[in-house]
Formats: sequence, structure tokens, C-alpha cells
Amino acid sequence: MTDTTASSLRILGIFAHPDDADFTVAGSAALWASQGAQITYLIVTNGGAGSNDPNQDLDELVRVRQAEQTAACAVLGVQEVLFLGYPDGTLEPTLDLRRALTRIIRRLKPDRVLCGDPSVLFYGNGYINHPDHRAAAEAALYAVFPSAPTRPIFTELLAEGLEPHQVKEVYMTSDSAHVNTFVDITTTMERKIEALRCHKSQVDPGDGQWLRDWAAEAGKTAGLQYAEAFRVIKLVDERSD
Repeated sequence: MTDTTASSLRILGIFAHPDDADFTVAGSAALWASQGAQITYLIVTNGGAGSNDPNQDLDELVRVRQAEQTAACAVLGVQEVLFLGYPDGTLEPTLDLRRALTRIIRRLKPDRVLCGDPSVLFYGNGYINHPDHRAAAEAALYAVFPSAPTRPIFTELLAEGLEPHQVKEVYMTSDSAHVNTFVDITTTMERKIEALRCHKSQVDPGDGQWLRDWAAEAGKTAGLQYAEAFRVIKLVDERSD
């Protein structure tokens, strides 16, 4: 299953850290933006745990990482990036966080939400999924449902003029066992690499070949040169009878 259309879509991407999106969904975001989608990134933490240098000014690092994410968004055509500023490294899927995400979903009224998959603890045999990733993803999913569309949940948001909103679909970055949708990023692969280059405080992608290798591996299943893979949940069935 592939996704190729995005005209007029409103898309909200919810990510734990600056740079998370550019490792995972940047090629798709660039494609959808080029097709007319209105895209907002929401970065939950401040990125302040992104250095082990004992001499690093962490307040300065927060400013640097926000600037890096803003620059990456400009490369991709993502129109807006918001920062919630939760502490990096200790994020939990609290009601406070879910309320904050619900507030933004009701304000922006996205058709599609991008986030991680909170059920994934390991990726292969070499990576433990960061607890911030899982916390942000869990809070995002429960903000999408049941919180955003349910009037009696977070009634204080009604006082802010934020009426319930039903997100139509969720695109989760997941492990290979659960993905069901592949987005062809062949035309935007180089922009994905360029976006990741913006995160100079965190990563040097070099010539980007390892990113191409990742995308080529994802694309094999769908017969695509380069792809990003998602676990998609459809919450609204828009098929005609």
C-alpha cells in the first residue's frame, strides 16, 4: 500500500526531539508539502539533553537545536514548527502532556497526525527505543483519541474556544513487522539528507549514503527505489458506498 496524494491535507507531526522527524518522516513531509499539504511540526522536548560535553551550555544548546529544526523545516517546506519545551530525557505520557497535545490538535484541526509507535521497544538488535519517543507517541495517540474528539474530556479547552476535532488518520513510524503503508520518497531523498544536515549539533550524515540505504531497504517491499514506511491507522472511513 502506498500513499501518493496530499493536496489540501492538514498534517501535524508530533515528535519528542528536534531531529526525530528528519531521521524518520522528512522525505514524506517534503513530498506532501510539494503536493500542497499544510504541515506543522510539534517538538515536545527542548532537546537540552543532546550533549555529553561537560562544558556545554545547555540553555544555548536548546536555542541551537530549535534553530536547527527550524532550518530543516525550511528545507522540506514544512510551514510551521512549534516547541513545547518539556525537559529532554525524562518525558512521561502524563495528562498534562496529553492536554497540551489535545489543545494543539483542536486548534490546528489536522486531517493526519504523524508520530512514533509507542508499542516498539526495540528496533532490531542494536537500538533501544528512546523512552521520550515512546512517551511522546503514547500521549499523541491518546490525544488523537479519545481526547481531541470527545467533548467531556478536558472541558477547560472548551472555555478556550477549542471545540472537539476528529483526526482522520495516524501515520506511525514503526518496526518492519507492523508497517502497512509505504511512501515513495525517491524524488525527495536528497532533501531528506539536506534536512538532516541542518542538525549539526547532533549528527553528520556525511554523503548521506546510510540514509539512502535505509530508504532503499524500506522501499524493497513496495518495489520503490526509496521509501519511508508507516503503520497507518484510519479513524474515519471516507469510502463512498
